Parts: sequence; structure tokens; C-alpha cells
Amino acid sequence: MSYPSDMGYFGAFGGRFVSEMLMPAVLQLEQAYYQYRNDAAFQQELLSLLNDYAGRPSPVYYAHNLTQYFGTAKIYFKRDELLHTGAHKINNVLGQILLASKLGKERIVAETGAGQHGVATATVCAKNGMQCIVYMGSIDAERQKPNVFRMKLLGADVRIIDAGSATLKDAMNEALREWSSCFSDTHYCIGSAAGPHPYPMMVRDFQSVIGRELREQMIEKEGRLPDALFACIGGGSNAIGMFHPFLDTDVKMYGVEAAGKGVDIPGKTAAAICAGSPGVIHGSMSYMLQTDEGQIVDAYSISAGLDYPGIGPEHAFLHESGRVNYVYATDDEALRALKLCATKEGIIPALEPSHALAFLFKNIQNFSSNDIVVVNICGRGDKDLFTIAGAIDKDI
Repeated sequence: MSYPSDMGYFGAFGGRFVSEMLMPAVLQLEQAYYQYRNDAAFQQELLSLLNDYAGRPSPVYYAHNLTQYFGTAKIYFKRDELLHTGAHKINNVLGQILLASKLGKERIVAETGAGQHGVATATVCAKNGMQCIVYMGSIDAERQKPNVFRMKLLGADVRIIDAGSATLKDAMNEALREWSSCFSDTHYCIGSAAGPHPYPMMVRDFQSVIGRELREQMIEKEGRLPDALFACIGGGSNAIGMFHPFLDTDVKMYGVEAAGKGVDIPGKTAAAICAGSPGVIHGSMSYMLQTDEGQIVDAYSISAGLDYPGIGPEHAFLHESGRVNYVYATDDEALRALKLCATKEGIIPALEPSHALAFLFKNIQNFSSNDIVVVNICGRGDKDLFTIAGAIDKDI
């Protein structure tokens, strides 16, 4: 389970489904990543950046008030929303851009949905004096205006896309096209554990700092590992980063997809595993939302960061192997969980981790007072305030 095959497969999922024009770029990236992955100097430089620039390790917080409110399991939060730029995305971006600098790349191309990956990419590019181009769907840009402004303030060229559903899927399409025409001096910084090999493996490895820290922190705080982990799933980088260091344990894991208006309503859900089927999307075989004829169905979620019709291939493998439980929460459930977290703990999570909170809260009575559960709060809610304000009833 630890790594994909030489061809980038996790069981039946993954691989490298790209055009001949892109194959040299992904092969170069694969070779470079294998070279630097175990390079002590590279890893030390990355660790220094994670600690001194991003603000790692992120704390583990005992949610005492929510624990008392529900009266069952002890609830902890892994608080990656406290990192620089406000989300876990900075972990992966620091790793990828450090790798790109070793390859002599001068330009960085990225896609973004909720804007957090775009902000993180623009931030690290500014720090390193690199040109930054970020593609973003027009619908996402409208509901994430603060992050669009942040990217521009950081010097990024934000290119708004109106094609297709005008969301993350289409931004990724355009970023891939850009990369195919200029990969000699440009690195494509994918924000999730998706895409062609080696991206799912590489992003997972850069994000696994979350789970490695959590294992040590829970031993320190509780003297043992937690009983269950909860993380939201779009493409799945925060979740695989939390889950991967626990795959060799008996800890239960729950990846919570965005059901949108309803998991059974085509075009109104983003639950690629719970409502989808295997297919090829953005360079890899995985689960995706599609018609019987294999055409991609537009995803929907109130959360721009979960509004994606596919999922990372390692998640597809972990689903079929049964190691991780893939479940879902709706828009309304996520909003209620967000409000409860805010009023009980004084923490406003992003809409993405609010889905993980929602599933836990809905099922908390299945746990006992001896159980310990951890939710990855992978982003803070600042970026979502306008969306939240438009969706929550004044008396909810």
C-alpha cells in the first residue's frame, strides 16, 4: 500500500494517461522526484521551510466544548488551517516548487478551485522570484473573490476560465494545456493527489507530514493512537496526507465527500466515489462522475474546494481495498456543522473540513466515551464568509 507500481498504479488505479507532448515533462518530473525524495539535503531544506515559513508543526487541539456537547468520544482537531496562507496546501506547494527550482524552472502554472492552492502557489512563487500563472473557473472566482485578490496582490497572473462548468475541472484542463506548450521552463504545480504519475504519489508524500505529526502528537497527548480519523475529500490531498502514515495501523479512517444537494442527484453532487464509477480523468484512472457513455458529469458543491468530478487514484484503491471508508455529507449538513463548530469552539472552519465535521457529528453516537477521534481542519473559513453568509439562514 505504501507506494504505487513503477508505472504509477495503485492496484487498478493511477497510471499516466497523457499526450505524447506531455510525456517528456512527466518523465522528467518522475526522475527528479525519485532523485530528491530520499536526498537528505533536499529533505532538510524542505523541513526548514515547513517549520520556519509555513508554521509547522500544526497543533492538535482538544475540542473540549464539542466533546462535552455530544457526551461521547473525545474530539481532537488537527489544525492545518493555522498554517501560512490558511490551509494545508502550503505543504505540497513548498515541496513542488523546491523541486522545480532544482530543475531550473522559472515559471509555475497551477489550477485552483477554492483559491487556497492558488494563494499558496502565488505566495511561494513570490518568495522565490518565480513567474506564477493560476487558472481558475469563473464560478469559483466569483465565490472566492478574496482569494483572487490575494493571488493578484502576490503578483500572480490569474486567468479566469469560462469554459465547461467554469470550475476546478476546467481550470485543470487549461493548466495542462499551458504546461504542454512550455514545459522546458515551466513546472505544473498540481494542488491535489490527482493527475498522472508521479503527481498522486508526490503530493501524498509532501502532505504526509500531517499524519506523521499527528501520530507523534497523539502519543504525546493521549499515550496512544486515535480510534478514528476524519477528513474531507475533493481530489483528496489533505485526506491522503493524514491517512497514509496510519495505513499500517488499525485506526479507522473516513474520507468525507461533498454530496451537494444530494448524492443521488446527477449534476448536484461532487461525491465521485459514492456516486461515481471508474474512468480516466486528468491523466489517471480513478473514480469519477460520468454518464453511462463515459462523459464527465459536472460536479456541484457549496464548497469550491470539493467541487471536482474525480478523486485521487490512491483513494480509489483504498476504497476498493476496504481500508478507508468513503462517505458523504450534504451542503446543509456542512453548514450546520460549521455553525456548531464556530459557536462551541470559536473556530470557523472552511466549508471543506465542515463536511468532515458534519459526518462525524451525524455519527458521533456510534462512538463511546473511551474513543478518540481526530478531524483534519485543513482550511480556515475566511475565504468562505460570503458564501456562508448567503447560505445560512439568520436563525439557523
